Amino acid sequence: MSEASTVTPASAPQRALGLIADLAIGIAAASLLGLVVVQGWQVIARYVLNDSPSWTEPVTLLLLATAMSLGAAAGVHTHRHFGFYLLHDRLAPRMRRAVDVLVQLVVAAIGAVIAWWGTVLLLDGLDIKAAGAPLPQSINYLPLSIGGALMVLFALNRMVLALGPQAPAAPQPAPQEGDL
Repeated sequence: MSEASTVTPASAPQRALGLIADLAIGIAAASLLGLVVVQGWQVIARYVLNDSPSWTEPVTLLLLATAMSLGAAAGVHTHRHFGFYLLHDRLAPRMRRAVDVLVQLVVAAIGAVIAWWGTVLLLDGLDIKAAGAPLPQSINYLPLSIGGALMVLFALNRMVLALGPQAPAAPQPAPQEGDL
């Protein structure tokens, strides 16, 4: 039997979370491309045209915060961020499950703190204009708030999955003489 035929189809919520994570990655990638374009224009304007635009720094910071925050959140969804794999792989199956749940609780807590304080800081500076660009000074906290909220969502989903029925573990090879 092929491996593909034993994989259970994803539920509607899992597919929706996958689409949200894909959208976050798309926005993060577009932000990185935008960052390259903005910084490229900054170099050309400064060294070729001798007329450095003032808007490039605040826009660059916004694009960088967006790429970082949404990329980190998508990393939580794809299980490529915040892992304790060396410890995890050495534990018994029941302890692995406990560690999986604990890790996701820690990630959700970190995401909640980022989302909360990002929102507080965003709202605190909305009425102050950024130097050099027609943006609120606190706009860089918007992607942090969104990224933190997505981290919470994705971590809680991972926790639910960790608490769900477990697939049978693959047989482990017998220890050989000289193994630690």
